[in-house]
Amino acid sequence: MFKGILIEKDEAGYRAALTDLDEGRLPEGDVTVRVSHSTLNYKDALAITGKGPVVRAFPMVPGIDLTGTVAHSTHPDYKAGDAVILNGWGVGETHWGGLAQKARVNGNWLVPLPAQFTLQQAMAIGTAGYTAMLCVLALERHGVTPADGEIVVTGAAGGVGSVATAVLTRLGYRVVAVSGRPAETDYLKQLGAVEVLDRATFATPGKPLGRERWAGAVDVVGSHTLANVCATTKYRGVVTACGLAGGMDFPGTVAPFILRGVTLVGIDSVMCPRPERLEAWRRLASDLDVAKLATISQEVGLSDVLPLASKLLNGEVRGRVIVDVNR
Repeated sequence: MFKGILIEKDEAGYRAALTDLDEGRLPEGDVTVRVSHSTLNYKDALAITGKGPVVRAFPMVPGIDLTGTVAHSTHPDYKAGDAVILNGWGVGETHWGGLAQKARVNGNWLVPLPAQFTLQQAMAIGTAGYTAMLCVLALERHGVTPADGEIVVTGAAGGVGSVATAVLTRLGYRVVAVSGRPAETDYLKQLGAVEVLDRATFATPGKPLGRERWAGAVDVVGSHTLANVCATTKYRGVVTACGLAGGMDFPGTVAPFILRGVTLVGIDSVMCPRPERLEAWRRLASDLDVAKLATISQEVGLSDVLPLASKLLNGEVRGRVIVDVNR
């Protein structure tokens, strides 16, 4: 038996609870992981509260992230004792995820833990940090350099935004953070932001084109925020979009794309091919200041996850939430 959070949906309704689970209930997979840490992400909070159609099969253990050590493996790349990371691939949505003390998964979904990180530090980064790194790689791939100008990061006090701010700053970019939480200004400047703007400036309908300012962007908000960011991006600038915290709609125009040659790059972390995942984690190991992880993250126990889910959705949680599943 092991402990885990289980989401159920039946005639009695939709509910999530911390419970004891039998190993025999674990789904199919060629690697069984003794989970050390997981995380609480925005998607996990939607799943736990039932406020978004995240879970596709019931019952479900949520948790789109996990780190741990291999307990048993028939996969050729992994053996007992190996330290591994899993991000995405539908875990916590269609396949039991990381918010439990054990997981059984497809070995092709795993990546080895970089030597530079502990299991706990890897979850301080988690899917949010790995997604942030995918955004940075996309900016680089499209030729955006520090000399080109400012990079705007929306939802900057959240997990993706916090890591993106820290990484971009270390790489020499001038980062302007956007947040709806004035109290987090000092936190964001500590991560490296040169300026912090109120999200209200971006959250309402704007002009098809505004004053050119951004050489690049990392957007986790969507909706009017993404439209306004595109409208104020410089000629040939690049906007990466990886979230929908403000809505799934995109109420913009084609003006930034056909008059300024702006590039809008979609970032998907869930089904991202393995080579890109390995590169993202390699770059995180070299380009993220590990010392900042303590500032970015907080650690809780498995029993703390349920009450925290609603707070996260309400924007009351800063940075990353690491979950020690064994406490």
